[in-house]
Amino acid sequence: MQNDEGQSSQFIHNIVYCSRAVHDMDKEALDKIITTARHHNHIFGITGLLVFGSGIFFQWLEGPRDNLTSLFNIISADPRHSHVVLLTKEDEFRERLFPNWDMELVEAEDISAVLEDAMHAASDPKQKNTLSNMLLELNKRALGNHDKHDK
Repeated sequence: MQNDEGQSSQFIHNIVYCSRAVHDMDKEALDKIITTARHHNHIFGITGLLVFGSGIFFQWLEGPRDNLTSLFNIISADPRHSHVVLLTKEDEFRERLFPNWDMELVEAEDISAVLEDAMHAASDPKQKNTLSNMLLELNKRALGNHDKHDK
C-alpha cells in the first residue's frame, strides 16, 4: 500500500462488504481489530466504519483506490471471518463520508441511525445510493437480532 494523507483534492474510492465471523468475537477481539485498523488506516489515508452484530461484519472503507484494493485483499484472507461478500466498489467519490474516522466501531443497534445521518449529509448521489443499499442489506441480515441468522 502506498502512503497517502487522504487529501480532499483527490478522488476517494469506496468499498463496502459484509462477512461472517468464524468464531465468537468478544469485546477484546473487536478492540484489537479496531486498534490495528486505526493505526494502519491513518498511515494509508483510509477512513471508515466497522459494524458487528449477530456474528456478521459490515464495513465501509474509503480512501485511495490502490490502498483500498490492497487492504481488501488482506481483509478477504483474514481467517477470523468467512463468506466475504463485496457489496459495493465505487470510484471517484469526491468527499469522504467519514473523514475523521480512521476506523470507528459502531454498535449494531446504532448503525441504522449512523448510516441514515450519513445519507442525509452526503452530496454525491452514488454515496446516497450505496448507503441506501447498505441499509437494505443490514435490514435483511437483522444485525443485533440473535434470533435471525442468514446461512
